[in-house]
Amino acid sequence: MPLADQITADLKDAMRAKDSAALTLLRSLKSALTNATIDKAGAGGQLDAAAEIAVVRTAIKQRQDSVEKFTEAGRTDLADNERAEIALLERYLPAPLGEEELDALIAAAIEETGAGSRKDMGKVMALLQQRTEGRADNKTLAGKVGAKLG
Repeated sequence: MPLADQITADLKDAMRAKDSAALTLLRSLKSALTNATIDKAGAGGQLDAAAEIAVVRTAIKQRQDSVEKFTEAGRTDLADNERAEIALLERYLPAPLGEEELDALIAAAIEETGAGSRKDMGKVMALLQQRTEGRADNKTLAGKVGAKLG
């Protein structure tokens, strides 16, 4: 089932359950997916799975930034709300790769691209992003690749 269809079904369930927090979050996510679809594929188009996952990751990143800002400002109540939204959004991501799998993919990508220094990091990252298909955070990937190349 495409992610957009899953979100629509969950949106209906949230309406039936009168879960206002989930309802607001899912409406926001559905809107973000619709906007991304229009931007990339036109009004009648459809996003591929990787683009849908990218929208969810962007929503999570926005909330993580908010958690940091709210925590710095001493607003733990708002930070807790953002953390709850992150937990809901993470349900729409594929299962993350394990450390061993990630290390193996990084080693293979470095070998394939012939990367020898940090200058070649872009080539390695591009290949890894294709292979991980949203199952690993780009920040984590960049840190691990940088450590191996640095």
